[in-house]
Amino acid sequence: MKRLLVILILILTLQIQVFADQEIQKIYLKDAINIALENNIDLQSAKLERNIAKNNIKTANRLQNPSLDAFYFMGGAGRSEPKQIGISENIEIAKRKARKNLAESNLKLVEKNIDYTVFDLKMDVREAYINLVATKSILDTLEQQQELQEELLQIAQDRVKKHTTPDIDVIQAEIALNQMITQVNTARVNVKKALSDFNKVINTPDNIVYDSKDNLFAEENNFEEMLTPPPNLKFPQTSEIISKALENRYDIQIAKQEIDIAEKNLTVTARQRIPDLQISGGYAYQLGAFTNSGNFNSGAYAGASLVNIPLFYNYSPEIQNAVIKLKQAELKYESTKNRAVKDISAAYERFLTAADNLNHYERKIVKSSEELINTSKDSYEAGKSDITALIVMKQSYKSIIIGYTQSLAEYYSSWTNFLREINDEDFSFLENL
Repeated sequence: MKRLLVILILILTLQIQVFADQEIQKIYLKDAINIALENNIDLQSAKLERNIAKNNIKTANRLQNPSLDAFYFMGGAGRSEPKQIGISENIEIAKRKARKNLAESNLKLVEKNIDYTVFDLKMDVREAYINLVATKSILDTLEQQQELQEELLQIAQDRVKKHTTPDIDVIQAEIALNQMITQVNTARVNVKKALSDFNKVINTPDNIVYDSKDNLFAEENNFEEMLTPPPNLKFPQTSEIISKALENRYDIQIAKQEIDIAEKNLTVTARQRIPDLQISGGYAYQLGAFTNSGNFNSGAYAGASLVNIPLFYNYSPEIQNAVIKLKQAELKYESTKNRAVKDISAAYERFLTAADNLNHYERKIVKSSEELINTSKDSYEAGKSDITALIVMKQSYKSIIIGYTQSLAEYYSSWTNFLREINDEDFSFLENL
C-alpha cells in the first residue's frame, strides 16, 4: 500500500511539473461548462457524425449510374446483324424514396445522440468540478487542523516548561501533529489527481490548466455559482415530478427514434421484392458491304426489361429480420420508459436525502462543534482538562468538518445525478410544481 502511494505521488509530482509550465486559469463551474462545449475534442469528433449522416442521405437518394453498351458482331453474324452502340440504365422502382427516408431518420437519431453527448459532457464537467472543489476544501480543512495542532503543541510545550502538565502531553501532541501532516500530504495528492481529472474531462487542445475557484464550499450562498438550488428550498414529492421529468429524457427520445428507423428499414427491405426496370437505347448501323442494297443503313434501337424479379429468392429472411428488429425497438422503448421512472425516483430520493443531511449539518452539527472545540481548547489552556480529551475532541471536530464537506459534495453530486436522469438543467420547474 505504501509503495502504491509513493508511485502515485511520483506520478502526480510529474504532473505538477507539467502544470508548472502551463498557464493556470481559475474558473467557475459555468465557465468550465462553456469552455468544454466550445473546445472539447471528443465533442468535436462526435459532431462530425452529423456530416456523415447528411452525406448518407445523398447516398441513399442517388440515381444509378448508366452503362455504356457496344455490340460488334463477328463472323457470319457480322454480315447480317447491325453494329450497335448505346447506353443502358437501371431504374429503381419504389426504393429510392424509402432509402432516403431511412437515411433522414438516421440523421435525426445522430442529432439526438449528439445532444445527449453534449448534455453528458456538461454533467461530467459538473462532477469533475465538484470533486475538485471537494478535495480542495478537505485539504483546506486539514491544513487548518494542522495549524490548530501546531498551536496545541506549542501550548503543551509552554505548560511543560511551567511544570503545570507532564511531558507526555508534548509527546501526544507531536504524535497527533505528525499524523495530521500525513493526512495533509495525502489530501494534496488527491487535489492534484482531481485537478488532472477535471482537465481530462474538459479536454481542450490549448496549453491551459483549468482550476476551480478556491474554497467555493466555504463561501456563503454559493449554490448559484454551483448551478444548484439551495437545500432549504421546498421541494415537491417524487410522484409530482415523474411526468414532467420524463419529457426531456434523451434515451426515451432516442428509443422512439429507433422505432421510426426500424419501421423505415422494414419498408426498404420489403421493397426489394419489387422488380427494377432496365431501359436501353442507342445507335445501330450496318456497312454497305454487308447489305443487299449496298447502301449504308443506320438507325436507333430501344429496349426495356424487368430485372431482379423475386422468382427464386423473395427476400423473406431479410423481411422477417426487419420485423423482428422493429419489435425489438418497440420493446426497448417500453423498457427505457419503465427504467427511467425508477432511475428518476431513485435519483430524486437520493437528492432529497442529501438536502436533508446538509440542512442537519448546517443547523445542528457544525455550529455546535465549533463552540465545543473552542471551549475545550480554552479549558485545556486554563489547566481544567487534559490533552487527551482535547486531542480526541479535535479529531472528532475534524471528522465532523470533513463529513460536512462530504455532505455538501454529496448534495451537489446528487443534484447532478438527478439532472442526468431528467436530462434538464433548469430546476425552475421544481418550484412551479
